[in-house]
Amino acid sequence: MTIDTPDSLVIAGKSYSSRLLVGTGKYRDLEETGKAIEASGAEIVTVAIRRTNIGQNPGEENLLDILPADRYTILPNTAGCFNTEDAVRTCRLARELLGGHKLVKLEVLGDQKTLFPDVTATLEAAEILVKDDFDVMVYTNDDPLIAKRLEEIGCVAVMPLAAPIGSGLGIRNPYNILTIIENANVPILVDAGVGTASDATIAMELGCDGILMNTAIAQAQNPVLMASAMRKGVEAGREAFLAGRMPRKRFASASSPIEGLIL
Repeated sequence: MTIDTPDSLVIAGKSYSSRLLVGTGKYRDLEETGKAIEASGAEIVTVAIRRTNIGQNPGEENLLDILPADRYTILPNTAGCFNTEDAVRTCRLARELLGGHKLVKLEVLGDQKTLFPDVTATLEAAEILVKDDFDVMVYTNDDPLIAKRLEEIGCVAVMPLAAPIGSGLGIRNPYNILTIIENANVPILVDAGVGTASDATIAMELGCDGILMNTAIAQAQNPVLMASAMRKGVEAGREAFLAGRMPRKRFASASSPIEGLIL
């Protein structure tokens, strides 16, 4: 039985049926990449412009050969950028390579070891890119004040980390994420830190609009199977959020009440 719930993720005015966004790095080869992305059901696929060939390196394998434009929305990202100038330049390169494409994922990192965001540089780059007519989805820390500021700048989605990039630790500060969600007027997507399907479900149960992940799928022992599991975890978490969970109680509450029974 299919539950009919018209429930789309809307990013920059475009609707998507999948709330799982996936990356393209760390797979063994392009064949595995393609199979995992297909199993994930994702419609938005993020690509690290500084690390992945999407046409800037003629003669090399082109990722776009396995990502047909009529099926996927390509989300260029600025992974590997550690200052405002590099991030802005990378987004402009992506727009040129993709024929005027406006949707980008901004991340400006501040530290090689932790890959935590440089919040000051992120704010600077976001302001420049929004003024330059980009639709900016932005990676940031889990600070509710910074998340709100990025929304006010004009970012079309805010993407707080659940835990450090590639750590697989799951959501470390659920109440921070919840506060961000409660105060947002743009989509909030958890980005970084998810390790397995239960992490994805928890994020969606909190009320996140979606999740972006890469390492959790690509570094699994069976990436294609994990991609399928993540798809189901996201879907289950979203349905549970919409359904509304029962209140937590300290003591038992019988499923079959004894009131009214003939004893």
